[in-house]
Amino acid sequence: MPVMMAQAVANGVGGIYPFFAPAVGAMGAFFAGSNTVSNLMLAEFQFSVAETLGLSTAMMVALQAVGAAAGNMIATHNVVAASATVGLLGREGTTIRKTIIPTIYYLVFTGIIALIAFYVLGVTDPLM
Repeated sequence: MPVMMAQAVANGVGGIYPFFAPAVGAMGAFFAGSNTVSNLMLAEFQFSVAETLGLSTAMMVALQAVGAAAGNMIATHNVVAASATVGLLGREGTTIRKTIIPTIYYLVFTGIIALIAFYVLGVTDPLM
């Protein structure tokens, strides 16, 4: 199923997809609550999108990991744990609203760097 979804996304979004790859990783971390689980769920999808588009698979999976790290900042259970630790229980929504700003910044600039890496610098897979 991830391969079929990847082909549909690659055909629909096209060459601009590397800009969105970190955001996919971040959404995975937000929903799963973990960078590792996001990578386990979505690495094959990202790999397949890169293959379909003829881009570096290693770089695309790296973008997945970077995005998942960014998404970990707003993962609900992390925010709840941090709030409980510092005595801010009941204010998790405020914390997420404040941390979404650096998360978006992180994802936008990572997406721009990805586009530059693929289309300006011509990054390819390391063993090819």
